[in-house]
Amino acid sequence: MAHKNHYQILIIGGGTGGIMTSAKLLCERKGLDIGLIEPSDKHIYQPALTLVGAGTFKYEDTIRPERKYIPKGVDWIKDYATRIDPDTNTVGTRENGDITYDYLIVATGIKFELDKIEGLKETLGKNNVCSNYTDPRYTWEVLRNFKGGNAIFTQPATPIKCGGAPQKIMYLTADYLRRHHLADKSNVMFVTPGTVIFGVEIFAKRLHEICDRYNIAQAYYSKPVKIDGPNKLVTFEMTGEQPELSEIHDKNPERFGVKTEGKRFTVPFDMLHLAPPQGPPDLVASSKIAHQHGEMKGWVEVDIHTLQHKRYPNVFCVGDSAGVPTARTGAAIRKQVPVAVKNLLKVMDGDTNLVPGYNGYSSCPIVTAYGKMLLAEFDYQNNHTPDPTLRKFLDLTKEHRALWILKKYGLPWLYWNMMLRGKMM
Repeated sequence: MAHKNHYQILIIGGGTGGIMTSAKLLCERKGLDIGLIEPSDKHIYQPALTLVGAGTFKYEDTIRPERKYIPKGVDWIKDYATRIDPDTNTVGTRENGDITYDYLIVATGIKFELDKIEGLKETLGKNNVCSNYTDPRYTWEVLRNFKGGNAIFTQPATPIKCGGAPQKIMYLTADYLRRHHLADKSNVMFVTPGTVIFGVEIFAKRLHEICDRYNIAQAYYSKPVKIDGPNKLVTFEMTGEQPELSEIHDKNPERFGVKTEGKRFTVPFDMLHLAPPQGPPDLVASSKIAHQHGEMKGWVEVDIHTLQHKRYPNVFCVGDSAGVPTARTGAAIRKQVPVAVKNLLKVMDGDTNLVPGYNGYSSCPIVTAYGKMLLAEFDYQNNHTPDPTLRKFLDLTKEHRALWILKKYGLPWLYWNMMLRGKMM
């Protein structure tokens, strides 16, 4: 299908950010000329992948047709964006050539970088090396075939989408082992390059209590660097200056059979779950819209409160590719989109008095057992920012069955029927 070669507003990405933004724009102002570049004909509800990996949600129910959610009046350019040139207001595509724009919204998401861990690409999806990020069905296969031994859960030394996801499947695994009388035969360990288990103190305290409940060992300042899938060995490198901070915090660390050599330690595993290393898409990182230096290098350089690009005022960014210092989650996107839309419309109207409306809000629904969940909500300063409605009924610093029901049934419904329609933000 042929498409125009110029749009008033061009959106790159048809995931949560792109669809929500296009829908919200048309809710606010009918008749906008919008093109949306997205190659996939499937839309995945990613927050449910944790539950798929634990065998309590059908993978098929996370997927719906992309076409069903692209708003009427938005031109779907079913193609890959290959290049962004903000100096000429141009986006290159694989099949449709160059497309120009008056205003650009970047919602390209995040990419996996499997090459950053030696052996990961060769063994992911086999040898009991699994990831809910890439194939939660294999995670469930590994879990239900697990008969005991070491179950290791890791995070990489890169930003990742949904930073709590590696812990969610760990708690569900630990609960599964307990329910199936395998806990006494199993050792569960969480290894992270981070300095704490969670950035918000009140939730860190609660998660330590949950780790104690499940007898989960923890190692900090440690990143995965090598996986030997056939021999079921994973090697970590200590990243802190103080090796004792990288040690396994456990009453009986010897139970894991760890071998240490210099700043590295190797752990045998019977189940290994990873969050793969992640980074900005090449399309973004190679463009002038990216930060060119510093910690945010490669991510889109936006004002962290208005979501407008700092050097190109007709460019905005929402979602995982934005260079903002908060957790990359769908909840963050839900709060970013109304701010970006409001400010984009102001720019279109010649109003330079933008609204600094995004405070870094993100949330992490942390499932802690089959039937229990914590809802961790926070801002740029890691302040606890609980939902004002929910807090009337629940102590949101504690686990609740009601939150599990919200996670499994309520949030998917709200996502498909409200959020992607530009409502409830």
